[in-house]
Amino acid sequence: MTKLIIFDLDGTLIDTREDIANACNHALTECGFSTHALDEYNMLVGRGIDNLFRGALPEGHRSEEMVARMRSIFVPFYNEHKCDFTRPYDGIMEALEELSGKGLRFAVASNKYQEGTEQLVEKFFGKFDFVRILGQRDGKPIKPDPMIVTEAMEGVPGITLDEVVYIGDSDVDMQTGIGAGVRTIGVTWGFRTRQELEAYSPHALIDHPRDIVINL
Repeated sequence: MTKLIIFDLDGTLIDTREDIANACNHALTECGFSTHALDEYNMLVGRGIDNLFRGALPEGHRSEEMVARMRSIFVPFYNEHKCDFTRPYDGIMEALEELSGKGLRFAVASNKYQEGTEQLVEKFFGKFDFVRILGQRDGKPIKPDPMIVTEAMEGVPGITLDEVVYIGDSDVDMQTGIGAGVRTIGVTWGFRTRQELEAYSPHALIDHPRDIVINL
């Protein structure tokens, strides 16, 4: 019986791609580099903020100093503009309402920096009681390291692995859930392809948030 659902954030609960792309392109421009088309960000996001910059920067310019400079420009711009276009995916709110009504608990496990993760969850999902809201934090490994799943489970004392489901939209998410030993559901409405998710043989692969309920 499922008691806890751990959600990825970007590409799973909310569509953040355009705001991330705009902020990263702004940082690239400020650093004197060319920008990327929106669709290119489907593959750039999901592996943490520094890896976003490493992927977006031209080869030969991916030094730690340049990554730090990108971060210093990106974060304040993104904090100011993170909700310009970002919205929950169609059907997410209704699914959370139904799942909450059944007594399930929620957590978020994201590779987005912690401040941004907390702010977005509070803005869009503040009515729900998330037992843990976890993003990228100094000194903590990022996904696909499964430690973040263990941390999320600590929000429900006594819970066991077979009572947890992890839901995400990317190969990183599938690896995280598998590594943690919990059931993993891949969602096809996010940033990555069905084929990428299928390669990991998740417990379920779903095309709409309403399908979460029937696959727990």
